[in-house]
Amino acid sequence: MPELPEVETVRRGLAPAMEGKMILRAEQRRPDLRWPLPERFAERLTGRRVLRLGRRAKYILADLDDGETLIVHLGMSGRMLVSGGMLGEFVHVHGGDGKHDHVILDMEGGARIVFNDARRFGAMDLQPTARIGEHWLLKDLGPEPLSNGFNGNWLAARLSGRFTPIKAALLDQKIVAGLGNIYVCEALHRAGISPKRMAGSISAARIARLAEAVNATIADALAAGGSTLRDYRQADGELGYFQHSFLVYDREGEACRREGCGGTVRRVAQSGRSSFYCASCQR
Repeated sequence: MPELPEVETVRRGLAPAMEGKMILRAEQRRPDLRWPLPERFAERLTGRRVLRLGRRAKYILADLDDGETLIVHLGMSGRMLVSGGMLGEFVHVHGGDGKHDHVILDMEGGARIVFNDARRFGAMDLQPTARIGEHWLLKDLGPEPLSNGFNGNWLAARLSGRFTPIKAALLDQKIVAGLGNIYVCEALHRAGISPKRMAGSISAARIARLAEAVNATIADALAAGGSTLRDYRQADGELGYFQHSFLVYDREGEACRREGCGGTVRRVAQSGRSSFYCASCQR
């Protein structure tokens, strides 16, 4: 599932085609995605101008000029693709209509935004902008990496006394928003912390290093345009490249990339997910 860097990369790709532009025509091709779409969904979008295209955790947020916000979650295989118009490097010509093109937005300026989702684990909803933080998908989210609210002190306070593996704790969106399996594995390796370590047993100094590692990992992934695994693509159809810089993720049996380590990357199942780590340098 796309994590914060992938969703932010898509948001940046969509912004030139959507921000300040009117939705001339919205087309809804099915009544639901993961959940039912809002009533009169296409009608409520048609004619609206996108004032701002933002993001919260793994959700794209389009503030509209009627006081509503379009919430978009890509799910496991959802993609928002831009075609048509003259918008520079972000526009890519995509073929004809596909059977998994579920929502189409024809924008002022000639761009077309297509939400394509083969597995339909994605979602869209509308919420009053003034109450966006009350939406059930957003209301319990913790601070984001790279934000002022996320630092070693915050993380130490939230992990104190927790008898759960640090890997599971970092995947808890109430503690830090937007992280998923890939970037938690990568951040833990940078910080030298085993994914099996109990969260409440980690010293404050090591938690401070972990917070720094989370921020560095996310920043590097954003610079690389995210990671392309299976279905993820950027808004212009191109690939992300951070997967070429993975230190441990999906590298089971390969040499650890930490200088002077000499260890081997292992894989262990935790809560139904694969954790990749080096037992030699992650304690």
